[in-house]
Amino acid sequence: MSSTDTTSSSWWKTSTVYQVYPKSFNDTTGTGTGDIRGLTEKLDYLQHLGIDIVWLQPVYVSPQHDNGYDVADYYKINPDYGTMEDFDELLKGLKARDMKLMIDIVVNHSSTDHAWFQQSRSSKDNPYRDYYIWKDPAPDGGVPNNWQSKFGGPAWQYDELTGQYFLTLFDKTQADLNWENVQVRKAVRDMIKFWADKGVDGFRMDVINLISKDQRFPNDDGSVPPGDGRKFYTDGPRVHEYITEMYEEVFGPYNMVTVGEMSSTTLEHCIQYSNPNSREFSMTFNFHHLKVDYPNGQKWELMPYDFEAMKQLFSDWQTGMQAGGGWNALFLNNHDQPRALSRFADDGDYRAESAKMLATTIHGMQGTPYVYQGEEIGMPNPVWNDVSEFRDIESTNMYRLLQEERGKTAEEAFEIVKQRSRDNSRTPMQWDASENAGFTTGTPWIKVDERYPSIHVAEQLANPDSIYYHYRKLIALRKQVPVLIDGLYERLDDAHPEVFAYARTNGSDTLIVVSNFSQRSTNFTFSEAIWKEHIAGKTHELLIGNTEQAPDLKQELSLSPYASYMWIVPQKNE
Repeated sequence: MSSTDTTSSSWWKTSTVYQVYPKSFNDTTGTGTGDIRGLTEKLDYLQHLGIDIVWLQPVYVSPQHDNGYDVADYYKINPDYGTMEDFDELLKGLKARDMKLMIDIVVNHSSTDHAWFQQSRSSKDNPYRDYYIWKDPAPDGGVPNNWQSKFGGPAWQYDELTGQYFLTLFDKTQADLNWENVQVRKAVRDMIKFWADKGVDGFRMDVINLISKDQRFPNDDGSVPPGDGRKFYTDGPRVHEYITEMYEEVFGPYNMVTVGEMSSTTLEHCIQYSNPNSREFSMTFNFHHLKVDYPNGQKWELMPYDFEAMKQLFSDWQTGMQAGGGWNALFLNNHDQPRALSRFADDGDYRAESAKMLATTIHGMQGTPYVYQGEEIGMPNPVWNDVSEFRDIESTNMYRLLQEERGKTAEEAFEIVKQRSRDNSRTPMQWDASENAGFTTGTPWIKVDERYPSIHVAEQLANPDSIYYHYRKLIALRKQVPVLIDGLYERLDDAHPEVFAYARTNGSDTLIVVSNFSQRSTNFTFSEAIWKEHIAGKTHELLIGNTEQAPDLKQELSLSPYASYMWIVPQKNE
């Protein structure tokens, strides 16, 4: 094994990102809400884990209708999280540890509390009117078209003052910015430059592939499901042009790491967004693999996840992005998703094995891995006892709508929301066994999972076989094993009902990853062709595994429940 040499322009390829949901990470003031100083206080912990980049979710001034993704002032820190001085201290602490900071930029829309929108709404001839998307009512006086909000209901809000509608693809208080307006694009670039000049190293761009809308604003005829208008604004006509403008002025000159969050996107677009020749982003998030338990695409219905579909999606994106020169952001968890451990594995008897197995499977792929807070200690979905414990407006709305509009009983609706709620990932980080898991001395803004006395950081740090140390080793391997960065992906499991197996090859080495996603023991056999090409007659080394055994790499493997292994096979006969 040797250290991977990457060019300075792609330093993030050997990096691992840690996502911080500040509201739930660490509270230093006793308010029950996490804060910026709480993150600074835990930088040694993240450095010990091996993290290179910390992604801090929005801490701007915001009315918090959408947890800070409704920005009212892009230049100021929300007092709930601290001050600009606290932010500068955080940057200083990161630099001292040779770590980097990525922050969220939310520019498909702003809060209706933003000064731009307040000006825009004041009159039709205000200079800021064209910063947003205003339309006359339809001939019948109704909404301008039949586009739907991502949060439900029409994507238009009527404004009595000027008698027009403004576009809101998300919450009704999140007004879509008009990217056709050159002044809007300049204002956005100026804002991004402000944070770059402060010393921020990168940006995660929220739903950035929605910024270019079809300027005809036509009705959706429903010919392409789900018929809610998204085909007219997803990966829209000028989106690549707008992103390249940002690259030319800020991302490129500052050598920033950038990740585009892509809503309902395609592989072809993500190749273009992340291929260096396009001069757009470093990498992209897509969410197709996190919809494999949605029956007919319905998030608020339950079914066991489709394992084969998951494997196929991962494989298609691995091979497709490689062929097109793109780069993936690798993840199973984030602030908008239930915990992967509870969703795709076993958060009970096999919690440790399951958490390690999911991590090994993801970290062996090509791309930049993202670790969401608590994932590295195996935090499961919390125990929910009553609907009053939820804080997410989407969850409480759906609990009501599932009963009113879909005929579910209260018990059925609660079971669905328990499994699907975004609050599953938003409960406080579990630091130790003290009250409130060491998150706060006050009353937490959302409940702490009642199992925290046995699942917390202090316990994991004291156990060399813990999930935490498994993550630490995976993160270190990415810097030591070149094939993890440049190896071509090849799926090996041939639709095995319980096993996901793949290879990564770069001419010098072959990496073999085999994971049992099942609660029962199973056997896996490499095909004759694969065995002869990559493994037969060669030495091999087990890089990491999640069982007490350190098995040899054999053509037929016997795998215990949730067993997962990563071997390296030098491609020279000894």
